[in-house]
Amino acid sequence: MGSKINIPFTSVLFVLFSLFCCLSVQLEAQLQVGFYSQTCPSAEQIVRQEVMKGFMNNQGIAPGLVRMHFHDCFVRGCDASILLDSTSSNTAEKDAPINNPSLRGFEVIDSAKARLEAQCSGIVSCADILAFAARDSIAITKGPFYNVPAGRLDGTVSLSTDVSKNIPSPAFNLSQLTQNFANKGLTQDEMVTLSGAHTIGQSHCSILTNVNQRLFNFSGTNGPDPTLDPKFLAQLQQKCPSGSNDVNSAVPMDPSSPFVTNVNYYCNVLANRGLFTSDESLLTDSTTASAVNQNSRNQYLWFMKFKAAIVKMGQISGTGGEIRTNCRVIN
Repeated sequence: MGSKINIPFTSVLFVLFSLFCCLSVQLEAQLQVGFYSQTCPSAEQIVRQEVMKGFMNNQGIAPGLVRMHFHDCFVRGCDASILLDSTSSNTAEKDAPINNPSLRGFEVIDSAKARLEAQCSGIVSCADILAFAARDSIAITKGPFYNVPAGRLDGTVSLSTDVSKNIPSPAFNLSQLTQNFANKGLTQDEMVTLSGAHTIGQSHCSILTNVNQRLFNFSGTNGPDPTLDPKFLAQLQQKCPSGSNDVNSAVPMDPSSPFVTNVNYYCNVLANRGLFTSDESLLTDSTTASAVNQNSRNQYLWFMKFKAAIVKMGQISGTGGEIRTNCRVIN
């Protein structure tokens, strides 16, 4: 007969209590659709109204907010660290070269936050406001509407040095893109799907002439990227001349419908009219090229995939720990 092991009752209680605490933390960390239905029922409506106001004043606000959400989630998770202002002792994410001056829509977040603080103080996080605003920006540009799980907390750290290490470069090849998204828990197909957000908005010419260098000195050849459609290349070179230092010069991501969320991005890529090297890189592998072709032919399918992918991206864990009163500064 084996000897009987006696475990003190207090030890059993301690183990059970520890497991309960761990489970509680895990449950608290899970995001939920309708998170503010009881504590601030009009939260999503207020954000939607402010996005609409911003869009009516400047259509570029919509793609700006989508891009801001992406740049927030890929650096320290979805914790609104992108919204924090720089201080005398720290340069924040928003002032990293890839974000400044190209990011836009901060005033929309500020307006929504001010209204929410007036109606339900200390309840709605800035990170959730940004996630709602990105969703509404997709919808207002005739893209799909989707439910946004909420319950994020706002981070207290924002470092410009984190940006270049986490945001994919427009000069990335397919392997670099795939690895970058994998680092965030996203698959290659989800990468192709989310790349479709390039169907709206614009790119500053400096990206094409300095960072990506597709127009005049591609890969140090002193010539343009040979994969670019010649007619499209001529248009880009005219709008973004070599040596120009105009930080405000920009070209649309999709010239035919720059403020409509549709599958034109994939059609452009197939026609060698993708704006970035990273866009054209999707054709360098049979799997991703097939996905591009499939998305170009079936907008409904891409909408369904996009909704799932952006919701998943929006759940990349952040380091947040508070609900800011002002989205630009920590409490």
